[in-house]
Amino acid sequence: MSYIGNPPISGNFQVCDAISVVNGQAAYTMQVDSANVSPESANHMLVSLNGVLQKPNSSFTISGSTITFASNLATGDVIDFILLLGNVNDIGTPSDATVTNAKTNFVSTSSAAGLQIKGDGTTAGALQLNCEQNSHGIKLQSPAHSSSQSYTLKFPTGNVTADRFLKVDSVSGSGTTGIGQLSFAEAGGGGLIHLQTQNITSGVSSVDFTSGIDGTYNVYQLMISDLKTASDGVQIFIRSGDPTEGGFYSNNYGRASIGRSSGGATEVASGNGGGNLGVNITIPNLGNASDECLNATAYIGKTTQTDTHKLIYGQCSYVDSSGGFNLSNFCGGQQNEVRAIDRIQVISSSGNINRGNFTLFGVANS
Repeated sequence: MSYIGNPPISGNFQVCDAISVVNGQAAYTMQVDSANVSPESANHMLVSLNGVLQKPNSSFTISGSTITFASNLATGDVIDFILLLGNVNDIGTPSDATVTNAKTNFVSTSSAAGLQIKGDGTTAGALQLNCEQNSHGIKLQSPAHSSSQSYTLKFPTGNVTADRFLKVDSVSGSGTTGIGQLSFAEAGGGGLIHLQTQNITSGVSSVDFTSGIDGTYNVYQLMISDLKTASDGVQIFIRSGDPTEGGFYSNNYGRASIGRSSGGATEVASGNGGGNLGVNITIPNLGNASDECLNATAYIGKTTQTDTHKLIYGQCSYVDSSGGFNLSNFCGGQQNEVRAIDRIQVISSSGNINRGNFTLFGVANS
């Protein structure tokens, strides 16, 4: 049958630490595990003195964590036990590892999160996700108090897709309380996708990129910085290679360049066919003094397409063999050839390339 009468009061039942009687003293501090405890009232306690249960608010009273007996205790008196029956609806502190998944029910509302991870006054709240052995983990942490941030990030509504990254797709509201809707965006987000870097610190006859140019991207970018040659007064060329032949073309390049020197001269170079080394990105010759070097950015597009020329184009800045500064815009490619390419090479007209940083990127298609 159902329960008749008032429902039982749930509580946190605790036995206080043993208390040693002091002759002539009536008031004593109640503790559990050496920590002060404060019962809700005297009626929430069972107190035994010399084997006799004491009447609440008559034989003893409480104030905070202090129990005071109606009269001073004397040597030989024994406080047998003090049992705290707990506060109404107070279950106390659960033991470690006793709150299971089934016991939690975090419900979010339109105005409050279902679960809050609080800070301690000096450290922002953090949620840790442990490894399977619980020996270490990663943390998601709130910005510092000084930033005054209360924004919300909503995870994407679409399926997880490889080679994508999270971006804020839209925002409702604004400022510190804005709500950002995340989406999965293509890697690079329309920017550069790093493919390969070669850092040259000693002499090489050429710098070759024979992998990575596979048609995944419509355009590839080569960035060159701090190129220095062994020989003075040389030209720098970029040339392409064929996936079927496995090498680099060394003739039949058409090229055109125009530039300006720090001396004010306009510089032009052009040519069709012949046995040149490639598309020359310099016009006056490059110097090799300790303070003379070259930087350049080159592009090449539609590498796998077989009905258009594979144009190599870009811009170059360098110091010539007379110490003058130069800027050139260049373009060119294999003349009378529209076959696919899968490699590019940087080469000097004479001698080695002694130094330089060479990085190949794919330009994201969207």
